[in-house]
Amino acid sequence: MPADSNFEASRINRLAVANIAIALVVIAIKYVAYVVSGSIALFSDALESVVNVMTAVTAFAAIRLSAKPADSDHPFGHHKAEFLAAMFEGAMIAVAAVLILMKARNAFIEGVKIEHSALGIGLNIVASVLNGASAWVLINRGRSWRSPALVADGQHLFTDVMTSVGVVAGLAIAVLTGWHLLDPLIAAVVALNILWMGYKIAVQSMSHLLDEAASPEIELRIRKIIEANGRGALEAHDIRTRQAGRALFIEFHLIVPGAMTVDNAHIICDRLEHAIENTIEGSEVVIHVEPDYKAKPEESGAVQL
Repeated sequence: MPADSNFEASRINRLAVANIAIALVVIAIKYVAYVVSGSIALFSDALESVVNVMTAVTAFAAIRLSAKPADSDHPFGHHKAEFLAAMFEGAMIAVAAVLILMKARNAFIEGVKIEHSALGIGLNIVASVLNGASAWVLINRGRSWRSPALVADGQHLFTDVMTSVGVVAGLAIAVLTGWHLLDPLIAAVVALNILWMGYKIAVQSMSHLLDEAASPEIELRIRKIIEANGRGALEAHDIRTRQAGRALFIEFHLIVPGAMTVDNAHIICDRLEHAIENTIEGSEVVIHVEPDYKAKPEESGAVQL
C-alpha cells in the first residue's frame, strides 16, 4: 500500500476511535437526562445513542478491515467491508426503533410523570451539540477521504441531532402545557423517524454492494482524461465503473490501429492508467486493447481519439 494511502488510513482510524469516545460520552449524558426526568422521549434519544456506540465500533472494525491490502483470497481488496458496516448500522437503527415503540406503548398504557425537566432538557442540549459537531466532522472527512462508513455514521448522527431538537421542543411543550402524554407520543414519532433513516441507509449500502457505478460527474471526468491522454489510439468504448469503498474500479476497451506493435499499445495504456489514477483518487484502471475493426460507432457512446 502506498505511503499516502497508509497515512489516509491512519487518519480514518484515528477519527473512528475519536467517534467511539464521543459516542460513549453522549450516551452517558443522555442517559442521565432520562434518569433525572423520567421522560420517555429522552429515553428514546438515549437508546438511539446506544446504537451510535454500536455502529461506531462496527465502523471502526470495518475501516480497519477495508484498509487491508489485497491477498490471494481477496485479489480486489477488502474495500466493501465498509458497506457491510453501513448495512449493519441500518439494521441496528431498526432494532432501536422497535424498542422505543415498545417503551412508548407501555407509557401510553401506564402513564408517565416528567420531573426535573429543565435539567433533563439542558443535558440533552449539551449532548446534541457534541453530536452535531461530531456529525459535521464525520461527513466532511468521510467524503474527503472516501470512507462510506464514516459518512454513514455522520449522517446517522446528524439525523440524531435533528431528532434531539424535536424531542427537546416537544418535551418543553409537554411540560408547559401539562400534557405529559405528549412525551410517549414524541418518542413514537422519533422511533418512526429513525426507522425510516435505517431503511435509507440499508438500501444505499445494498446498492453499493451490488457494484454501483460512479457518479455521472466522475464518469465525465474519466472520458475527458481519456480524450486528453489517448493520442495514438483510435477510440475507447464500453467504459464501466464500480465503486467499492474507497476504491473505484474503471475498465474500458481501447481501439488501436491493427498494425500497431504491442509495445506501442502498452505505452498508450500506461499513459492512460497513470493519468486516470493520478487524477481520480482511489481509482484502479484495467484496459483491454482491441484492433481497429472492433471500433464502435460514435453514437454508441465511444470516446473518439
